[in-house]
Amino acid sequence: MSPLSLAYLALACALASGVLSLGADRYASLLRYGSTILLGAAGLAAVGAGGWSLLHESRHADQLLLGLPWLKWHVRLDPLSGFFFVVVGLLVAAVSLYAPGYLREFAHRQNIHSRAALGVATALFVLGMLLVLLADDAFVFMIAWELMSVSSYFLVAYQHQHAPNRRAAFLYLLMAHVGGLAILLGFGVLAAFGGGFTFEAMRAANLSAAWASIAFALVFFGFGMKAGMVPLHAWLPEAHPAAPSHISALMSGVMLKVAIYGLVRLTYDLIGDIQWQWGVAVLVLGTASTLLGVLYALMQHDLKRLLAYHSVENIGIILMGLGLSMIFISNGKPVLGVLGLVAALYHTLNHALFKGLLFLGAGAVAHACGENDLNNMGGLIRRMPQTAVFFLVGCLAISGLPPLNGFVSEWLTFQTALQAPALASGVLRALIPIAAAVLALSAALAAACFVKVYGVAFLGQPRGRRVGHAHEVDIGMRAAMGLLALLCLVFGVLPTFFIDAIDGIPRMLLGITPPSATAGGWLWLTPVSPRVASYSAPLVFAGVVLIGGLVFLLLRVRRKNIRRGYPWDCGFGALNARMQYTATSFSMPIRRVFAPVWDIEEEIEETKHANQPFRPAAIRHQLHVQDKSWPRLYEPIGRLVLAAARRIGLIQTGSIHTYLAYSFFTLLLLLWVVT
Repeated sequence: MSPLSLAYLALACALASGVLSLGADRYASLLRYGSTILLGAAGLAAVGAGGWSLLHESRHADQLLLGLPWLKWHVRLDPLSGFFFVVVGLLVAAVSLYAPGYLREFAHRQNIHSRAALGVATALFVLGMLLVLLADDAFVFMIAWELMSVSSYFLVAYQHQHAPNRRAAFLYLLMAHVGGLAILLGFGVLAAFGGGFTFEAMRAANLSAAWASIAFALVFFGFGMKAGMVPLHAWLPEAHPAAPSHISALMSGVMLKVAIYGLVRLTYDLIGDIQWQWGVAVLVLGTASTLLGVLYALMQHDLKRLLAYHSVENIGIILMGLGLSMIFISNGKPVLGVLGLVAALYHTLNHALFKGLLFLGAGAVAHACGENDLNNMGGLIRRMPQTAVFFLVGCLAISGLPPLNGFVSEWLTFQTALQAPALASGVLRALIPIAAAVLALSAALAAACFVKVYGVAFLGQPRGRRVGHAHEVDIGMRAAMGLLALLCLVFGVLPTFFIDAIDGIPRMLLGITPPSATAGGWLWLTPVSPRVASYSAPLVFAGVVLIGGLVFLLLRVRRKNIRRGYPWDCGFGALNARMQYTATSFSMPIRRVFAPVWDIEEEIEETKHANQPFRPAAIRHQLHVQDKSWPRLYEPIGRLVLAAARRIGLIQTGSIHTYLAYSFFTLLLLLWVVT
């Protein structure tokens, strides 16, 4: 048995899950139990294969008798692909626990939704992601990439009776193929200079600085579009809310990370010879994604759409770490560059965990009360107490608060940025602190956003009848959320063990052994050296538990002396749901401060009493906040494409003689070009 054998087992289980799902339209239990059990086995096998390769820093390659006669399929499992195998496997395993309970709502809706289609597309989606990570030549990589993209298109369009879902699926497929074309062209540049499609040949390619920059620009555009980087993020807030919630967790939690894997693989491994201009581009666009992602999220009241915009923010944080890494490596500071790479990789893992948890929590809320609109929720902490606890863990983790995992990776990114004085360039020394300040601002805005989310959804009083009758979800859905919440805590409290495991990746990619994260002992995380900075997550966790326990005991002692009553209500009687803050009103101050970021249409209509002109009879408020990138970037491109299509359409005369003439002159032109 080898890690590659476990990887093959993961692929086989995912494929078997799809085959078993073919009978799900007749037997619903095949999808809810048989198919999801096989997906869970695929996830566990992926974790085992990836963890084995990562911990032992092993590299296993193989050739499969598939593909073209002169080009077999080359596959390879090394520490980099092993790390991403772990990321994908953890979330797939959690989703396999969650899916049976969540899919119960589709059990009696076969006339609208095919259960077989959902199971097959989900299995192929997981299979495609795992195969991308195993690919060791451009041919296999692009086949797996297209499999991942096309299968996820069917998942986004699954509830196709809603027109917005069909529109979101079309936009997603269009942008996925535009990005895929850019990646294919990037591979073409490497293959042309390397003399082959295998990654081994591409590593040996001797590229000039200009051609290396062209290849990097193409793959950065392609993978950045798939990852949801600003301004290529337009598909993401449309597609993720349209998919079923457990699929949204996979798309946001791991599919975006597969794009990060592609960027790291091609930039650090295949292209190599990193240039500082690449790092500046990645850092600037990552910083813009971080700030704009959280600002766009703050204006949303649809819970899944809000979480989708936060994926833009966190992809930005990952890109910031990669950008800092490229800048330091290209300026002769490889050890500091490794720190940025490790920070980006650790945030990749952490984001998969807490974003998967939050999307599963959003799905549990929608499953229990039929609502995605925050303004219609409220009081769910009393009706769904366990879901409320797990969702709170996700909110704290994504807000970057200790002792959870989101804080550790953001802190490592800050530590990388604080090493800017080591650079000789004054411009770079000025740029990096600005990026760090934006990251700090984004962290504060993210915390404000999730105070809004949790306060409006789980606290207060229910704003609707269905919310008032909500109930806790079944044990499988709670187990999945509990598993991810526990992992968020473990990866936050014991980061030194996991960061030491990641250190094998920079050794493979750059030939550099980074400073030990445990130079001050396992209790202290020391990314640079104990003299520069250190952080003890176990001590912070112990302090939080101690203070929380003392507060709990104090409240228990004083509970009998506390008189409960209605909050102060200005003498108008008991508070009701209409008196509570809504998600829109909570974010209003931030909307006023950052107004230039969005296109805002706000209208207030006031109706007066006929006999009392100074007394309003009714007030109607309308607010529409739109992402500026859509009307300023995508709509002009759409108009240009339509205009070009109309002009090209003029050649369709309907005459067979004209079409024969086109063919004749095209043949003459091609003969002239060939000869």
